[in-house]
Amino acid sequence: MKDNIEQLLRAHDVSPTAMRMIVLDYLVDQPSALSLADLETALRPADRITIYRSLRTFEEKGLVHSIDDGSGITKYACCASDCGPFGHHDVHVHFVCRGCQETYCLPRTQVPELGLPQQFLSEEVNLVVKGVCAACNR
Repeated sequence: MKDNIEQLLRAHDVSPTAMRMIVLDYLVDQPSALSLADLETALRPADRITIYRSLRTFEEKGLVHSIDDGSGITKYACCASDCGPFGHHDVHVHFVCRGCQETYCLPRTQVPELGLPQQFLSEEVNLVVKGVCAACNR
């Protein structure tokens, strides 16, 4: 897996430092989006600032996307393979579970096209669905 992470970083023009490889390797294996605090706890004793800088670099290069799920805490998840430094193309719905508080990417559920009035220019779209995930619904 280490080689795959290193290749993924290099493919997105990101220097594969040890910390970047650790952060990305951890994110790739997660079923739900994570906050900076989640990553800091999981990757202890890693420095919070270093993790944050890695996330910002990953977002700029199209490796991860940030999610505003309405909680007031930014979450991060891996991007689709067609994202890059010139834009994120994985505009999909996010699901927040009221039970476990996890935020999930639903990449197969695309955000519908919006018919904006003339002269309105969309710059960002965020669709969050709140409810109960499959695990909590059992």
